[in-house]
Amino acid sequence: MNWSLIISILISCLQGGHSAFDEDCPTLADGDSLSQTQLLDRLTHGCRYDRLERPITYTETGTRLPVDVYMRAYIYFMQNLEAHDLQFKIYALLQLRYLDPRLNFRNVSPKRRQPILGEQQLRDSLWMPHIFLANERDSSILGTTEKDILTSISPDGTVIVSNRIKATLYCWLNLKKFPFDEQDCSTVLESWMYNTSELVLHWEQKRPITYDPALHLTEFLLQRSWSNETVINADLSDLRHGAFAGNYSSLSFTVHLTRVVGFYLMDYFFPSMLIVAISWVSFWLQADQAPPRITLGTSTMLTFITLASAQGKTLPKVSYIKVSEVWFLGCTIFIFGSMVEFAFVNTIWRRKQNVPVKKLNSKHILKSTLSPHLLRRRSHARSRSFSGMARQPDTSSLAGAGFNNYLTVNLPITTITEGQVLGQMREGFKSEKRKTSGQAMSASGQKLDISFVESAFAGPPLGGGLAPGQSAAAVSETANSQMYNNNRSEGVGMGAGAEEMDFTGWTTLTSQEIAMWIDSRARLVFPVAFLVFNMFFWTFVYCI
Repeated sequence: MNWSLIISILISCLQGGHSAFDEDCPTLADGDSLSQTQLLDRLTHGCRYDRLERPITYTETGTRLPVDVYMRAYIYFMQNLEAHDLQFKIYALLQLRYLDPRLNFRNVSPKRRQPILGEQQLRDSLWMPHIFLANERDSSILGTTEKDILTSISPDGTVIVSNRIKATLYCWLNLKKFPFDEQDCSTVLESWMYNTSELVLHWEQKRPITYDPALHLTEFLLQRSWSNETVINADLSDLRHGAFAGNYSSLSFTVHLTRVVGFYLMDYFFPSMLIVAISWVSFWLQADQAPPRITLGTSTMLTFITLASAQGKTLPKVSYIKVSEVWFLGCTIFIFGSMVEFAFVNTIWRRKQNVPVKKLNSKHILKSTLSPHLLRRRSHARSRSFSGMARQPDTSSLAGAGFNNYLTVNLPITTITEGQVLGQMREGFKSEKRKTSGQAMSASGQKLDISFVESAFAGPPLGGGLAPGQSAAAVSETANSQMYNNNRSEGVGMGAGAEEMDFTGWTTLTSQEIAMWIDSRARLVFPVAFLVFNMFFWTFVYCI
């Protein structure tokens, strides 16, 4: 047996198998002579690298450690908050950094000290942590011909990936103090696939969030910002991470924005003040000038409503009351109040009767103006002319049929001097005032005493003289007492409960004088009230 031939054949087979293995898994020897592309191809070859598996590291005790991913954000531009859509836009550079020991080429190529740089193609050949924006509406990677993606691999295996993104993010606004509000809007990044046992997110230690020095917002001021690291607990009731339950690492940074109110002051608040002030011009117009005052009131009301509705179209329809709505309601009340004041004084101007006023002050003028009929009935109580005709409610059977019965007494003409009547009236009034005012009048006193009228004014059937034994003074006294009783009976029957008033020292004002007096007071009351409203409003806005 030729043993030498057999040994040579075995050696050739072993060498062929080794060469075949070298072809399937290229060697990393002499890495300094390889190009970056060749070195990366050999580092990421399937025999050494699986891009579907995360980097795995162990502690000294053999415990498997999660991957630590460090992030940094650089904000290029922020678009103003869109209140009606509850969203804002950012243009930012997001950078993430992690360590992958499988890409360590320091020992393979010791002369290569610079990191290997690439773009999207290099990133697609590596394992990448899947991080998403939790509050995004939509997002995309910026770029013209190619996406703006930069990938860097350091000699120790540190991978840095930078992306320029544009994102539209939701921001739940609190508009209770609009337009004097302050908003906090957050950008939330979370791990999509790996929970905290596999991957943990961290902010960089130095300057995790930076802003472009030229960053400027037209409607808001960027006051401050802060970052936060937390853990999100996802379960079957919260499928924000798919169908997987567990604890997921989360990063967020929040910007505190203060709205600039200059636009709203110049375009809403100052014009609305002027519109309210214009509505007060009607106080200087005469109360009977209805066309100009109505036109002024309605035009100012419609103008203010148009101004407020144009401002409110940019806001969402929320259930709570905003500060701008309080201002709108207050100005509307003042404009509407000027129109109501015109309707009031115009009604007074058209009255025909004068109004007696006890004192020339606001209390008594308004009291007399608001209740003119009661005062007129009291003031005319003593001027009612007495006659032999009395109207009383009929208690007979005809009353139920809806008839008014009148008792007519034909009396002879008797001459009574004016001095006798006035003297007897004064005596009757004085004696009546000394009586108890709360005593109720009897039913018999409410009816006309026919026998008294006949006895007082009866004369000879065909003559016009006095009855025997009766003087003119007695007749006048009797007539005066009966007239006073009739007047009191009529007042009680009307339900007025009228008591006699002493109008000595009272002043009588015409309806036109009262209307002009109300207009003159409104010229002062409305501006002062609006000033007080502004004091409370602006104190609440800036101090509470």
